This record gives sequence, structure tokens and C-alpha cells, in this order.
Amino acid sequence: MAPIFILLLSLLSASDAATGAIGVNYGRIASNLPSASRVVRLLKSQRIDRVKVYDSDPAVLKALAGSGIKLTVNLPNELLSSAARHPSYAAAWVKNNIAAYHPATAIEAVAVGNEVFADPHNTTRFLLPAIYNVQKALAKYKLDGVIKVSSPFALSAIQNSYPASAGSFRHDLVEPVIKPLLEFLKKTGSPLMINVYPFFAYESNADVIPLDYALFRPNTGVVDAGNGLRYFSLFDAQIDAVFAAMSALKYDDVSIVVTETGWPSKGDSNEIGASVPNAAAFNGNLVRRILSGGGTPLRPKANLTVFLFALFNEDRKFGPTSERNFGLFYPDERKVYNIPLTAEGLKGYVEQAAPPLSDGERMKTGSGETWCVAKGEAGKDQLQEGLDFACGEGGANCHPIQPGSTCFDPNTVEAHASYAFNSYYQKNGRATWMP
Repeated sequence: MAPIFILLLSLLSASDAATGAIGVNYGRIASNLPSASRVVRLLKSQRIDRVKVYDSDPAVLKALAGSGIKLTVNLPNELLSSAARHPSYAAAWVKNNIAAYHPATAIEAVAVGNEVFADPHNTTRFLLPAIYNVQKALAKYKLDGVIKVSSPFALSAIQNSYPASAGSFRHDLVEPVIKPLLEFLKKTGSPLMINVYPFFAYESNADVIPLDYALFRPNTGVVDAGNGLRYFSLFDAQIDAVFAAMSALKYDDVSIVVTETGWPSKGDSNEIGASVPNAAAFNGNLVRRILSGGGTPLRPKANLTVFLFALFNEDRKFGPTSERNFGLFYPDERKVYNIPLTAEGLKGYVEQAAPPLSDGERMKTGSGETWCVAKGEAGKDQLQEGLDFACGEGGANCHPIQPGSTCFDPNTVEAHASYAFNSYYQKNGRATWMP
């Protein structure tokens, strides 16, 4: 059987330290989604108390009324031009989509636009005026003190992200957009919203980025040559690149909310790492990382609010297969994989590697990614011989299966051989042979 990765959880009590918060993105570019009222029941059954949407659909806003679920509403990119050019339009939008529902619907933030710097429709020039007009409209209804206004950035807004200490914003955006926005966020006490996807960095650089580093699994870490800090996850390094970029502009006092992050459970053959086991590992370990409290190496006290992307698989989205497979749930409300979403659920959390699909030595997922798994019928002696080769001359990473390490249990030759064979297999370019 495949090895089991035991993750030891050490949760701090609320009296000991504050913790971060987990929310989820509720996208609806999909067929046969449940009604908004059923979605609210699903959210409550999973004890998800924060959600972000990509529009202001009345059915969703009404269904969330009285639920206690905190909501971030989006003013879509296609409305930015009108909201920027016409204060009356922004005022009417706030009246009809925010003031009409708050406080019964617990709207906590308005996301103005989404990844506008990557929008091919050149909406960047409308961003700041739209934000200012939305803020003025909220003030008219005396909601500016309780509802924050910001705009989610893609990580492509960062010019340099490696090492994290050298983080900087794109030079063409700093003066016209970034600095005025950060000044607005500072004055209003609003966070910078950022969409962070370690998956895309790993997919493009799988030859240099260790998978364990991308999935929050135990690893030796990466030392930032600029400040000497050691990073144990790509996620933390990406977040700190944004903190460093703000610090370089003298905005150390602006917080960050991660408005999107996730990992696809399926992808095309060239989308390295897209699989159910990896998606479960990333999201499950991320939840553990956030709800256990503590910030990043650069901002150790910065507890983060993070919105997982996404609640459902969305089959009507364009692009590669991964785009349609970021969901925690299928549209029929079945889980794509089982992970905890609360501190209570984390107490029994065990990350489990992908089980073998057959008695063969290899298994393949819909992502095109393959693993090597030991044949139990080969016998203990032969497995031990192969294990010795893989961990010795073969150069496999066998540290995690040593006594006291994360993957030592189950302590069987077959389980340890599966781990070592797979490490050797991945290291050698997934060659379909072994000496």
C-alpha cells in the first residue's frame, strides 16, 4: 500500500494566540450548480464562515442573509469604466448591491475589479477612480467604517519575487497605480488583496522547485540570501515577496488578504503536479498552516485571511483542464477530496498519499502524472534489495522514511519501498524502468 504522510498538528488555543481565517471563493461558471440556498447550507455544514463571490447576484446575497457568513462582493471588471467615470453609477451600485442587503447579509468587503493588470480590456486606468467612487458611496450610507474596499491583484503585479526579500512591484505600475492604492488602503485600514498560486510557479519550474516545498510538506527549506530567513513553503515566500514590495515603498503597515489560492485536482498532460493527491495536500496543509496561527518569516505576527479557490469545479470555464478542476466540491455537492476546513477538523487530519490503482508498479491519474508503487507480491527480500538501492546508489530522498520522520509510519518494507521507489522514479524523469 502507498505510504501515509502523518501531519502532526499543534493548535494554539484562542487565548494563546490569534489565528488566521479560511474562506472560499464561490464561482458559478458551471453547469448544474445547486441553488444559492443549498450552497449556503453546504457552507454552513462545512462550517465555512467566509465567502467571496465574483458579482452581486441578488439570489446569492439574499440566500446569505442571516447566515452569519461574512461576504466579499465583487464589482466586476466590465463595470469599472462606468463606476470610474460616473460617481452616480457607483452610488447606485452600492445602494442596490450593498446597502440594500447589509447588515442582514454580512458584507465585509468590496473587491473592485479582479486582476485588472492582467485584463486584456485595459481596465487598469479605471481602477483607482472606481475605488474612490465606491468608497464615497459607502460613506454616503455610513458603511465606509465597516466595509473595506480593495482590489485583488495577480502575482504578475510583482516584478521580482525571488528571493522574497527582493520583492518589488512592476515599475510601470508603481507611480500611477500601486502607490496611490497603497495610500488609500493605509488611510482606510483596508488590506491589499492578492491572488497567489504556488501551483503555477511549480508547474513551470518543477525541475527546480521541490514538490514538498510547494505542498507545505516537511522539507529542509530554502534560505533567502537577502535576509537569511529560511522558508519552508513556496506560499510563504510568495506572500513575503509582496510584503517586501510594499516595504520597499514604505508601506509596512498595510495588511494582506489572500483572495485566491488553490491547486487543481486534474490537468492536461503538460500541467505538472495537477492531481487529486496534490490538491488535497496543498489545500489541507494550507488550512493547517493558516489556522494554526502565526505569520510568514518576514511578518511573523501577520495572521492571514485566505480564500480557497474554489468551492466548485466549474466546467464552463475556458482554458486548460486545470481551470475547470480547482473545486473542493463537484456541482452535486460531493467532495472532490476530503480535507478539514476548520481547526476542529484538523485535530484528526492525516494526509494520505495516492493509493495504488492496481497491483502494477505504476499508476496514472487524469493529470498525466505518474507514481511508482512497490509490488507487494515481489516479496520482502526483493523489496528490501530495491529499497537499499534506491536510498543508496539511486540517490532517492529517503530521509522522510527514517525513524521519527514524517513518513516512517506505516513501518513496513512495502510502504518504505513505495516511498523510495517513487522518489527515485520522479528524480529520474519518470523513466519506466528501475535497475
